[in-house]
Amino acid sequence: MRDGIGRRDRTGLALAGATLAGVMLAGLLEIQTGEARTIAPQLPAATPAETLGEARPLLAWIDFCRRYPSECVVDTAEPAAIALTPRVWQAIVSVNRKVNATLKPMTDAEHWGVADKWDFPDDGYGDCEDYQLLKRKLLAEQVLPRRAMRMTVVRDELGEGHAVLMIRTDRGDFVLDNKTGSVLSWDRTGYAYVKRESQTQVGWVSLGGATSPVATANC
Repeated sequence: MRDGIGRRDRTGLALAGATLAGVMLAGLLEIQTGEARTIAPQLPAATPAETLGEARPLLAWIDFCRRYPSECVVDTAEPAAIALTPRVWQAIVSVNRKVNATLKPMTDAEHWGVADKWDFPDDGYGDCEDYQLLKRKLLAEQVLPRRAMRMTVVRDELGEGHAVLMIRTDRGDFVLDNKTGSVLSWDRTGYAYVKRESQTQVGWVSLGGATSPVATANC
């Protein structure tokens, strides 16, 4: 024993050190795995909104489709529901918040001098339907199927006509709204659902929640 530690002792210390390193590495991996589970977004769940036959479209929507026919055509080859993944959910939430924060609200009477007009808010101003049309356009550019993103007419908390964007997914139907940065299940918004764009043809279907407003002009 030249240095006070024999070969057998050195071997024992080496094995103990290796064991401790292994335990520390295993603990670190477990912590990192736990952090990953924490960071990964929890996907929400909702129920699908049921339809009740055909409904009459708003006149402003008909005019919008005349000017932008590609926005209203229904491609039945596209999926009727989006496969909701963490990446897709993050894109939906991000677009909703970004558009809400970027645009400035303005009624159609102030903006266009008419009671109700659906259009893209290219000048940075718009009302509810203009917000939702832009959101759908941006999400479609991220390759989400337009057929699964349906413009929807509701009556809001004041009983007035309002437009939202309903996103149909394999985990239920969710709503993008200019009144909130949160993307909610359709049945958690507090709205009465009137009708939405059809997924099978150019037109609308009833959601049976209330009588239809003539316009969505003050939202």
